[in-house]
Amino acid sequence: MLQENEYIKCLIIGSGPAGYTAAIYAARADLKPVLYTGIVPGGQLTQTTDVENFPGYPDGVQGTQMMEDFRKQAERFGTDIRFGYITSVEFSNDVHRVVVDGEKTVTAETVIIATGATAKWLGLESEQKYNGFGVSACAVCDGFFFRGQDVAIVGAGDTAAEEATYLAKLANKVHMLVRRDEFRASKAMQHRVLNTPNIEIHYNTEAKEIIGDGQSVTGVLVYHNQTLEERLLPVTGFFVAIGHKPNTELFKGILDMDTNGYLITQPGSTRTNIEGVFACGDVQDHIYRQAVTAAGTGCMAALEAERYLAAKEHAIV
Repeated sequence: MLQENEYIKCLIIGSGPAGYTAAIYAARADLKPVLYTGIVPGGQLTQTTDVENFPGYPDGVQGTQMMEDFRKQAERFGTDIRFGYITSVEFSNDVHRVVVDGEKTVTAETVIIATGATAKWLGLESEQKYNGFGVSACAVCDGFFFRGQDVAIVGAGDTAAEEATYLAKLANKVHMLVRRDEFRASKAMQHRVLNTPNIEIHYNTEAKEIIGDGQSVTGVLVYHNQTLEERLLPVTGFFVAIGHKPNTELFKGILDMDTNGYLITQPGSTRTNIEGVFACGDVQDHIYRQAVTAAGTGCMAALEAERYLAAKEHAIV
């Protein structure tokens, strides 16, 4: 049985850089935001070790500590942070209803969606064992740690090609594992990879196991999927670039999405197709996917929610 309805002026769904930044701005605007963390409080960054590219942390910071700092700042201004998972939503152009943990109904005047995206993994046990200790799903985030070393990257699309060329500027050598006998990337991206001398492409090749010493990655065991021949590539970094899945299942059939499930927002805005509902961070960004850009759109969403509410109040008066 659903519990009694609660009214909220500004509801934030998600607790990564986008959600917490939206909370900071919304709280300072006296919107009295309530933030539901989701299953993983802090989002993807809590599964990251060192973060060295976020402004304000000159010595770098652990991902978990960074999100704890964000949370404390949001709470300092009065954000009501709750551990909970949104199980269903009912959006209209007036008020919006959501169900928390399948048992409590909440009505909100504005909703800010910051549910993020989840990296797709190969499904290897060793992949998760060394995640953050040589295994990464973000070359831009972690490539710096492998300067002058040999690394491997899995993928054949535009993202993989872009990340491989990025890594090639830092690493000594980049082994690119392509499952088929051709790329899926655009011709322009293929040319960039093929014209980068320290990228070696392994076609029809898949990762069988990531090898490590218990502390960090030391190599990757690969096999040719036509001949089944195996070999060990000595690398210290293993990057997975086979895509991300936006956490938008909850909003299917309600909010506009692109073909990959990312929420569509109006150009230069965080507004969705429903008034009073805003989307920020990786849930609507399939291009940059960085903590700093997520935080920026979180700020935008809170400012737009504030302006939306102010316009509504003015219209009523």
